Amino acid sequence: MSNLVRSASLTNYAEVARAVGLDPLAQLARAGLSPTCLRDPDMRIPSHAVRDLLEASASASGVDNFGLRMAETRQLSNLGAVALVAREEPTVRRVVRAMMRYSHVLNESLFVELEEENGIAVMREEFLVGQGGSSRQSTELLVGVMFRNLKFFLGPAWNPLRVCFAHAPPRDPSLHFQLFGYGVYFGQDFNGLVCTTSDLDAPNPMADPVMARYARQVLEASAGSVRMSTVDNVRNILLVLLPSGKCSIEQVAQQLGVDRQTVHRRLVREGTAFREVLNVIRRELAAHYIDEGTRPLSQIAELLGFSALSAFSRWYKQQFGEVAGLRHRVNVVARRPDA
Repeated sequence: MSNLVRSASLTNYAEVARAVGLDPLAQLARAGLSPTCLRDPDMRIPSHAVRDLLEASASASGVDNFGLRMAETRQLSNLGAVALVAREEPTVRRVVRAMMRYSHVLNESLFVELEEENGIAVMREEFLVGQGGSSRQSTELLVGVMFRNLKFFLGPAWNPLRVCFAHAPPRDPSLHFQLFGYGVYFGQDFNGLVCTTSDLDAPNPMADPVMARYARQVLEASAGSVRMSTVDNVRNILLVLLPSGKCSIEQVAQQLGVDRQTVHRRLVREGTAFREVLNVIRRELAAHYIDEGTRPLSQIAELLGFSALSAFSRWYKQQFGEVAGLRHRVNVVARRPDA
């Protein structure tokens, strides 16, 4: 079953499409999406269709910052009920945590993580769908929206220390510099923002504890039908654990606060097993990284939690029936400017 996203993710799509010479309704039809999704922000549509729409629109227009153009004018209110909770939290850190907690309400394919160490905070965002192919436009939209939301609380003069993208730089990065400042880096290990922990300590003067409790109750009630399954919880934890190589069922169980037998039973009830969930997410990420053609195979192996390139190569051959190195070289060559 496809993961779903609120159609509010397409806010500004029609305006950006027209500005670059596209017919937005024709592009929606090609992606299998109804025009209604441009009028009803709470309509739930397939995440992969949104990803494909943005990539196709960027390709058809020749505009490789299409997703970022959509993010330029986003407002906190585009988050719907999640915005009601976020704006009542007492600090920016609590704001970020609230958006993380309810990210599945906005987009079931969205993974958000916050790490803090030695005065530095890293906010990582990933858009995961079940098929291979580029997610460049969706990723830049996600990071741009997070940046705009933080600006809402920290003020127009605030900028993060770094804005990181895993993909290669665009032909013209001027819009990235205009929106984010000059601390934009491409070819990184993750997609997201880096700031100081003191930024997260900043108080939110709009916070109202009474309204916060009310907003959470409203959101919990409306989100009841989209609560995350055990499979989704395990997937999200594996996304964090994979690069460390510590991705056993025991470690996942520890993160969930249960024992390994409980994780096993819950997954069986949902028709799967831990090894299959692990393999599926590795297949998705491997297809994505290799299709991008921007990372060496040794780095891909590490990001997928393999201790050695040889172990990754054997696994890849078993899963896809082909040699990873050959497909990777083809994609690297295809992405060279002179190819």
